[in-house]
Amino acid sequence: MQAPAILKMPRLRLSAGAVYRLGVASRSVAAIGGGYVLAALVTMLLSVSLPMARSEAVMTATLLSFAIYTCAVMWVFATRSALRAWLGLAIPAAVIAAILQSMDALSWSLA
Repeated sequence: MQAPAILKMPRLRLSAGAVYRLGVASRSVAAIGGGYVLAALVTMLLSVSLPMARSEAVMTATLLSFAIYTCAVMWVFATRSALRAWLGLAIPAAVIAAILQSMDALSWSLA
């Protein structure tokens, strides 16, 4: 039994160049947004866990965040696929967020 012709949708076919450009765009979004989120979470974790005065811990964590963000951006473009880049940023970010949540150091308030 065939489906009615009205329900059939044409299959979208992208050229190799379009697939490449979409992959680069996805990696760019991952590098900019995901790298920032990962660096911010690591900065929060370091600022509450470094064994020094609070102001020094925050300054040290903030300075390290620049290196973390740079490494995240380089790693996103060094991976084999955009999916691996997204997962490589999302999984560590989720783990760090869970650690911060268990420490009661992460505030989810919108106020």
